[in-house]
Amino acid sequence: MAHDLPAWVAELTDPRRAKTLDQLADRLVPLAEHSIDVSRRLQALLNDLNTPFNSEELYGRVERLKARTVEALEEIATEISGSAKERIERTWAAWRERGAGEELSAVLMGRLAEEVLPLLSRQERTVAEQVAAHVAGVLDTVNKRLLGRLEELAAATTDMVHEVLPLAHEGLDLAGRVSALSGRARQSGHGSIPAELAAEAVEMAGTFDATVGRLELEWSALGARTATVRGAIRAAEETAFSEVTTEMAACVEKLALDHIKVLNDAEARAMALVEEITASAQA
Repeated sequence: MAHDLPAWVAELTDPRRAKTLDQLADRLVPLAEHSIDVSRRLQALLNDLNTPFNSEELYGRVERLKARTVEALEEIATEISGSAKERIERTWAAWRERGAGEELSAVLMGRLAEEVLPLLSRQERTVAEQVAAHVAGVLDTVNKRLLGRLEELAAATTDMVHEVLPLAHEGLDLAGRVSALSGRARQSGHGSIPAELAAEAVEMAGTFDATVGRLELEWSALGARTATVRGAIRAAEETAFSEVTTEMAACVEKLALDHIKVLNDAEARAMALVEEITASAQA
């Protein structure tokens, strides 16, 4: 196959093909290093799996949801304020059509500030407070649900960690045995390899192939599961925020009719002031 290594690679690296004790000792060292490497990679992934579930991370997720909710509430407050400003702008547009002077404009501004703007400001506060109060209760429920889901995911992840952790230790144990065999080969001199040591090297190489091959597959599978866990956490967060914004929108919709009525009444009063001041100036 295209990805097969050249034949000389095995000749120079496989301890089973070693001809001298020095060659055997040298070729066993990379096997120990590989065993340590795959064990460390497994442990690193296990740490990655555990990290999202420590108390600091969980607290951060709850606070992040609260912060996003506050931002959404601020956007709604801006929209509410904008709807009130739009009515006042329409009033001034109607006033400008009459071509009144600056003195009368100052009169209108004073009357609006006294008789209309307080109504609009009070309405803005009322709606914003009602939405915020409703969302506060929803947020508490959603946060509990989010933490419950994360707790369930953490339990499954803990089981996964307990299942894989012995494999990481197995790799380190294998590295220790390979290193010990390499040390014995060096201590045996520089000549040919004794039959007993050669047989042990063949057995060790076979154990290495089987064990490291299994650990590499487990590392690959664990990487995929780690990505799945992080994706699930993100999905849980987004679902929680979606639940909050859905309730927020429903609350705003429920208050919309009363809000529009107050805006209409305020605009009608403002337009009445325009007519009153204009008529007074013409009299």
